[in-house]
Amino acid sequence: MTPQLGLLLARILVYKYFIVFPLAVIEGPVLMVGCGFLLHLGYFSFWPVYLLLVLGDFAADLGWYAMGYFGGNPAAAKWGHMLGLTPEVMEKLEKMFHRHQGKILVISKLTMGFGFALATLVAAGLVRVPFKKYAAINFFGGFLWTGFLISLGYFFGNLYSIIDKSFKWAFAVFIIVIVLLALRGFSKYFKQKLIKNEL
Repeated sequence: MTPQLGLLLARILVYKYFIVFPLAVIEGPVLMVGCGFLLHLGYFSFWPVYLLLVLGDFAADLGWYAMGYFGGNPAAAKWGHMLGLTPEVMEKLEKMFHRHQGKILVISKLTMGFGFALATLVAAGLVRVPFKKYAAINFFGGFLWTGFLISLGYFFGNLYSIIDKSFKWAFAVFIIVIVLLALRGFSKYFKQKLIKNEL
């Protein structure tokens, strides 16, 4: 287990609900799977942790939108490369948002943003996607996405509870790595489709 992962789990176990929201703002997907795992082990109650994860993820989405909306193109030109927001990607995202805003926001939410989630969220603000539309899609999409990832973690928690004790930590680390690689691969696929302008 990596030191970062061990520290994350330790903080969750110590602070429980108090730390879920701020961690969800910073690192939603990994935390959602982890909380599902801990939910099965009895460390959380479903509704409180679920709602905190949804709200934390939504707060992060609003923050990135605001950065694009109020920061504008100068900020994107200066700092965009740090988010994968290259001029080529920005141009394609702008075209896509103008053609079908709803579709790109829904797919982005369910694929971690085509492999550059932050770029997609910032770009939505840059191209002035209507705030109500952006907020509604991300909020309700967040309910589905969070539910899916918690369920995934809960399922692996079920497997974890029936395996031999000596393999439990190795199994937990293995599952987290597999989930991250799967999400990364899924996102990479959509990123390639976007670059080829096939969506």
